[in-house]
Amino acid sequence: MRIAGVTIPDQKRVDIALTYIYGVGRSNVLPVLEQAGVAASKRAKTLTEDEVKKLTKALDAFKIEGDLRTEIATNIRRLKENGSYRGKRHAAGLPSRGQRTRSNARTKRGKRVTIGAIKKEVMAKMEQAQKAKATGK
Repeated sequence: MRIAGVTIPDQKRVDIALTYIYGVGRSNVLPVLEQAGVAASKRAKTLTEDEVKKLTKALDAFKIEGDLRTEIATNIRRLKENGSYRGKRHAAGLPSRGQRTRSNARTKRGKRVTIGAIKKEVMAKMEQAQKAKATGK
């Protein structure tokens, strides 16, 4: 079943399945279900066409999927153009909400890159290559 352009998993409960839609979380799924008149404990595969239509209509009140993604991207672009601190942090790929970066922030900064330290095996190979180059001349 598809709601708002997203395939909803059939085996899951409706309250969990709706969170697969970008912009619908655990906190705002309950008001949507209440407005649509659908029981949260029901499985997604047991929903009738009428209930799916009611859910779709209830979700129209929220900004979800493409609209929400474009709004967030526009906000970030605006921050970058303004030259604000948060915009500079977004542009540099660093946390923008005051978190420490000396020891953490691995999700945002990526895998660790060691600078200045070379493993013994790599050093030995480099020395052998230089010796071979010198004797080959």
